[in-house]
Amino acid sequence: MSVPAAAPGARSGLWQLWLLLGLGLLAVAWLLPVNLKSLNTALLREAGRDTQTVAGFGRDLLELDKPGPAALVLEAAKQTGDTGAGALGVIFTNFAAKHRDMMPWGGWDVALDPLLVGRTAASSAESQPVLKFMVTQQARDNLRRYLAVSRLPAVQTMLQTGELTTTVRFVPANRPGGQPLEAVILLTAYLWQTERLSASLQREVRVLAETAVRTGQMGALEDFYLDILTLGQRLNWIQLSELLRTTGSLGTVGQFAHLTRVAPDHLPVIYTAALMTRSADKVSHYLIAFGRPGVDSLRLALTFGQGAVEQLVQRQVPVTGGAGPEFELGAAFALRHPELALLGKYVAFLGGIFLLLRAMDLRLFRAIELALPGAFPRMGSGLIALILTFIFFAFSEPFLLKAAPVSDYKIKLTIPVLGLVAAPAAPATSTNNTMDLTTILSITLFAAIQVGMYLICLVKISEVARSGVPAPTKLRLMDNEENLFDGGLYIGIAGTATALVLQVLGIIDANLLAAYSSNLFGIVCVALVKIRHVRPYKRQLILEIQSAPATA
Repeated sequence: MSVPAAAPGARSGLWQLWLLLGLGLLAVAWLLPVNLKSLNTALLREAGRDTQTVAGFGRDLLELDKPGPAALVLEAAKQTGDTGAGALGVIFTNFAAKHRDMMPWGGWDVALDPLLVGRTAASSAESQPVLKFMVTQQARDNLRRYLAVSRLPAVQTMLQTGELTTTVRFVPANRPGGQPLEAVILLTAYLWQTERLSASLQREVRVLAETAVRTGQMGALEDFYLDILTLGQRLNWIQLSELLRTTGSLGTVGQFAHLTRVAPDHLPVIYTAALMTRSADKVSHYLIAFGRPGVDSLRLALTFGQGAVEQLVQRQVPVTGGAGPEFELGAAFALRHPELALLGKYVAFLGGIFLLLRAMDLRLFRAIELALPGAFPRMGSGLIALILTFIFFAFSEPFLLKAAPVSDYKIKLTIPVLGLVAAPAAPATSTNNTMDLTTILSITLFAAIQVGMYLICLVKISEVARSGVPAPTKLRLMDNEENLFDGGLYIGIAGTATALVLQVLGIIDANLLAAYSSNLFGIVCVALVKIRHVRPYKRQLILEIQSAPATA
């Protein structure tokens, strides 16, 4: 008889233990900063820890005598709020005062000698777009004579494209008004001659040039020339050279030219990210995919350091803020083992929900089960935990259920007018598709209401089970509570309708995800109550009624 007396105390301690363990696992799942289709800010901070800052990168460029790229990096440091931006600005100013001759070109290059004829000490010491030098008649004549004796076949092939008249966007180089195309062709050939193009980019340009000369059609090569024109109107010689060294394809050159047209204010951030990651391809692909929010994410990554930028462009996913306080140890683990961290997050949530439900089951309904063995079905913790984990997974991934908005930086097939190439595009409105705090609170409120409704239904079933009336009367009482058992669905529909009305009236921000979550939770609640609890209990009562005459 001593065992039954000890059992209630043991059960009491057990449900409290499970409650604490469940809450602990839920805390781990909530704080672990890892997501399937987005990158948490905590991971960016961890990736950038002890890596080079934007200001530090600018100082390195100045030590390499490259003030042109350093000027853009300095501007990026100011835009990102780098604490070293002030010191870098002082260093840059002193460098510019001592080396005025370097500033127009963005640095010194021995290959510039053919273009320096005619420059005097009184010439401007400000940074100058490289095409501003190339477009003058004297510079083009000097450069043409210099390249005419080049022994590189690709250089000679590009010079021959200047004889083609099958252009669409340019006036042919050998006709009046063809100076822009001639300047671009000479600049491209000069970049090749001085090995300023990456190896993969060289191969693609060479194929286009040879195809154009062989067929007599400028074709896709003209698009590349137009992209070089766009970049050459905005970047000085060293800036353009450093960018093209990190560019792996013609497509990336086109994307960068497009970005300089549609987002000129963000050029310092985009350019700095390309040089710091040594991959203009990944940076441009990220920005074309995510648009203006992608620039914001890139700027945020730059504030944390080089490692954060590399992690962002490597993962090619949007950035989302943490749902709660940052878990630094978890961030370090998630950064090094993202797959294991993601698995651990949802396993912890599943285990936490399961233990909480088991604790609730023991605390609220175990006494009924002991008093009336088999009279009341338990909550089914495993099934409910799986369903709630799936819902948590869906709503904790802000970019899983929401279609990605069309990027405002997507390249459109247009034929620009040559004179308007430099004109900046109209600014587009920023679109932020991360799950904001109001959405999370709305979903949490709807879920809490349905959990409460679920418990009310279980309590009502337990009241019927504990009543001393015969089985037929219990069955009729259960039928009488059908409206209550459907109450979760009514509440879910009401929550969705209320949210939609408030959104239409402008009282709350429009968010279909938050609105329809109420309906989803209601469906899940009613399904659990009626399938998991009401149906089995009614079946048990029917069997009792049918067997009653035989036992009488």
